[in-house]
Amino acid sequence: MRRPILLLSTLLILSAGSASAQSVLPPSFAGWTATVRGGFAPEPTNTPDQSAAREYGFASGEQGTYAEGSHTLQIQLYRMKDPSGAYGEYSYLRTPDMPRAGFTDHSSMSRERALILVGNFVLDARGSAVPDDAKDLNALVAAVTPRAYLGPLPTLSQRFPAAGLNERTDHYVLGPETLNHFLPVASDDWLGFSQGAEAELASYELRGHQVTLLVADFPTPEIATDRLKAMEQRLNVNKEPGANSGRLYAKRSLTLVTVVAGAANRAEADILLEQIVPGSEVTWDAPTFQFKEPPITVMIVGIITGAGVICMFALISGIAFGGLRIVVKRFFPDKVFDRSSHLQVLQLGLGSKPINAEDFYGIERTPPK
Repeated sequence: MRRPILLLSTLLILSAGSASAQSVLPPSFAGWTATVRGGFAPEPTNTPDQSAAREYGFASGEQGTYAEGSHTLQIQLYRMKDPSGAYGEYSYLRTPDMPRAGFTDHSSMSRERALILVGNFVLDARGSAVPDDAKDLNALVAAVTPRAYLGPLPTLSQRFPAAGLNERTDHYVLGPETLNHFLPVASDDWLGFSQGAEAELASYELRGHQVTLLVADFPTPEIATDRLKAMEQRLNVNKEPGANSGRLYAKRSLTLVTVVAGAANRAEADILLEQIVPGSEVTWDAPTFQFKEPPITVMIVGIITGAGVICMFALISGIAFGGLRIVVKRFFPDKVFDRSSHLQVLQLGLGSKPINAEDFYGIERTPPK
């Protein structure tokens, strides 16, 4: 009986140690101490917040209550599958009343809340006077950054025109339910997220009223073309008012499909549509190398010059090689070149006198006794 109890206790200790080792939120930072820490998940009901977190790739969450004297901070950490999903969750949670903060490149803060994007983490800090604790939150960011997965972030927002943009209304979207929350056109996947689309939308002030600009990027121009055709057939996109179109106007540029919702007419929508330029352009008139044949006179002169150089090289090489042999044979006869012991002479037998190799070098032979 004691052995199972001991084994169970050991497993509980190991699991507690493992959970503590995997925790991202620190037990304390900059004088703040955690009084309560644990995990969390999005709301169990099918709320827009839960749907957005699921579409952005929510992996796990941590939360804790930190105290410093009589002050408290509620910290939530969203762990997403990748930085793009974290960027989307950050843009979803941010509200227009949260100006940009200086914690990271993507951070915002109001009087009672701060949102901070750190790689694939989103930190959500709430308190009674969050700006007063900004310096301490920098210490929290420094503590969680080594555990974050840092990577490239989406760049669709860089294509948005600056004129008329309502600040902090841009949202990165990766699924139909989140898109329907910000742009309620249809509840299903009418844009094409199942085909690899990613999108970003923002609100604009255009001629005295609000319009929504949506930019979707697809893997290939062919998919973008097919999706635009499907939208035109189903949603009556690019129809004039009166055709029950819902005032949707769209344009394709390579892999991008741009949609404007709420414009009074096509001319008004084109004010925004014409400002969206794809990041790359496909051209067919790329410059190629053109070979030009030199004149015949230049070719003849080159041939003669080349032949002369070759002949001169052969002459110099022959003189050098022959001269070297003569000098060596002169001072070292029958030792280096044409040694008599290695030289054989083919004889036709036309004369009675035998031919010896020594006859070619003036070597006197000792007559046999």
